[in-house]
Amino acid sequence: MIFSGQRPNNLGVRNGRLAPCPNSPNCVSSQSSDPTHQIAPLTFTTTPEKAIAFLKRIIQSLPRTKIITESEDYLYAEFKSALMGYVDDVEFSLDPKTKVIHVRSASRLGESDLGVNRQRIETIRAKFISV
Repeated sequence: MIFSGQRPNNLGVRNGRLAPCPNSPNCVSSQSSDPTHQIAPLTFTTTPEKAIAFLKRIIQSLPRTKIITESEDYLYAEFKSALMGYVDDVEFSLDPKTKVIHVRSASRLGESDLGVNRQRIETIRAKFISV
């Protein structure tokens, strides 16, 4: 737990948006416009309720993961690295009108994440589209 850091106080949805990524490259967000941080949102064709329930099951199936906050249109989970116990904060915000789930995955500490946050979202995406 030495590298867990403090839980950020800027998480959640404000005015329909997740928090912007910091300048460091260890964050990805589907609501970012710059190429370093930009990642595509998840898309769904089922009902919003089924989409968020399926997403929750995927998150719970991943190792060293703890869901901190959940509602009908928002999930926030902490992912801990196996080796040093680094914690990443991962958020999902469902927009029922556009049938997308916006994502944000950010490391709490350090500068580089060696692409871990981007890879995590792509792993979740691969499982999400295999419905």
